[in-house]
Amino acid sequence: MNITHEKKMHLMPTGKYDGRPVMVWSSFSKVSWKACLSAWHDENLKVWQDQHTNASQNRPSSMATSVLRPKLYRKPHNPCKLQRFASFLKLNMAERSPFSSDGQRMEPIVGDLSDPLINHAEGQLFLYEAYKIIVEEVLCKGTDVKEKVCEWKEPEELALLLDLELREKGEPQERLLQRVRDVAKYSIKTSHPRFFNQQFAGVDYHSLAGRFLSEALNTNLFTYEVAPVFVLMEAEVLRGLRELVGWTEGDGIFCPGGSTSNMYAMNLARYRLYPEVKSQGLWSLPRLTIFTSPESHYSVKKGAAFLGFGMDNVIFVKVDDGGHMIPEDLDEKIELSKSQGAVPFYVSCTSGTTVQGAFDPLDHIADVCDKHKLWLHVDAAWGGSVLFSKKHKHLMKGVHRANSVAWNPHKMLVAGLQCSALLLKDTTNLLKKCHSANASYLFQQDKFYDVNLDIGDKSVQCSRKVDCLKLWLMWKAVGSAGLEQRVDKAFLHARYLVDQMKKRDGFQLLKEPEFVNVCFWFIPPSLRGKEKPGDYQNRLAKIAPVIKERMVKQGTMMVGYQPLGDRVNFFRVTILSPLISQKDMDFFLDEIERLGNDL
Repeated sequence: MNITHEKKMHLMPTGKYDGRPVMVWSSFSKVSWKACLSAWHDENLKVWQDQHTNASQNRPSSMATSVLRPKLYRKPHNPCKLQRFASFLKLNMAERSPFSSDGQRMEPIVGDLSDPLINHAEGQLFLYEAYKIIVEEVLCKGTDVKEKVCEWKEPEELALLLDLELREKGEPQERLLQRVRDVAKYSIKTSHPRFFNQQFAGVDYHSLAGRFLSEALNTNLFTYEVAPVFVLMEAEVLRGLRELVGWTEGDGIFCPGGSTSNMYAMNLARYRLYPEVKSQGLWSLPRLTIFTSPESHYSVKKGAAFLGFGMDNVIFVKVDDGGHMIPEDLDEKIELSKSQGAVPFYVSCTSGTTVQGAFDPLDHIADVCDKHKLWLHVDAAWGGSVLFSKKHKHLMKGVHRANSVAWNPHKMLVAGLQCSALLLKDTTNLLKKCHSANASYLFQQDKFYDVNLDIGDKSVQCSRKVDCLKLWLMWKAVGSAGLEQRVDKAFLHARYLVDQMKKRDGFQLLKEPEFVNVCFWFIPPSLRGKEKPGDYQNRLAKIAPVIKERMVKQGTMMVGYQPLGDRVNFFRVTILSPLISQKDMDFFLDEIERLGNDL
């Protein structure tokens, strides 16, 4: 047997040894480790011992086995001890295995209180094997341009392949591992360099490590006693984001998505104007009106419905050809609303609109809001990350004058879903005043530490995930300078793509991009020069959906399309992944041509 001398550390979960719970770190070679796992599963202990004995004759003497106890120590290799330990592994797994000799999962004895229901050795081994599959299928194949972005299946076929039905009896580990592999295989590879479909893409490995860690720790970010690290960490990350906005003081909270951040801001603005709404409800309020642009995120309308304002009280302000809100029209519509007996109270403008990537003129809008004493909210879920860039932060000039800002680092910064912050200029504890319910079983006022560290009453949620760690660890790893490079590089890629489009026939830009959204029509040879006939727009509208279907079913790449106003279906490519290169931009154009030239 050919044994390599690759020295690797492996985690071997074992349950109890010498009466103590232990985890074993072993520097077996890659081959002998696999043999060990095989022996563990198949109970072919002798095979594993023979292979290890053969390997030990060629293995450097520094390679040894260690047991992780309260103090980590390593002992020289001892074949007798290793044999005894291997026997222990076999015995431990045999005694605690939930499977019978024929591979069927056995029911735990619920009435037996001497042992826990969960077998740590079995569970941690499963986790180790599942992790290897995740690395192989998602992080290796899923970022390889030679592999598909997606393995498309129709819903009926996919449901059969996944065997989604939940049953009374559990399944063996090997079948579960195959299910992990299937889920990875048939999921969209959003980290793939040729996934341009949404405003999330790519992968940052430091952030991913933070996501793994926060999931493993499984805590709730509501009190200092259960989340001391993350209460302090969230405060620091929010402070860093506020500083980029231009505020030296303020408040904030991580929310489950930008839509929720926008709704929080709307609720806070109402509470500041009418604090009695918290106790008395909507009946005591006049008709309140909200102002936004028709290109703002749909969560403004959803928030109005959810919070009881009503969609009819969302007033759309005109935009110019580039999708920017027109401040003069905002002023006129506020005056009109007042004349109709309503109470204007909130303006939601956008930094980086979803489709065109437009940045509303914040300074001029702030002037209008100051004039009428309205709350100014900036939805910068998509575009907020330009604040890291000295070259591009001018796009958000005047943002410091806002009352609140929504910002999603899981978009352009690639912090991973979900990572969404609501930032507030307020220093009066408005978040807590608006949302608190003073649950005495959580927020006791006689605790032994500063109860101001119990931040759960700022949120409308009770259970709240830790979303700050992924951003904090990534920010620590690359620094503000590294995040600035990501923003600047995305702009350069977008500029390159636009320049290459102009050199090719058939690519027609919607407009020169202001951000990293590149919107365009692909006009196949059959339609070029035929813009005048009456059915041209109808025929052009059908091109993008067909090209999209072809690329998805072939798995070559993914990009979105949509209509906008009176403009028929066009492609919108969003460029943000730090994994892409110039070759991916060239491939994108080549592939659009390949898929659409015959239409």
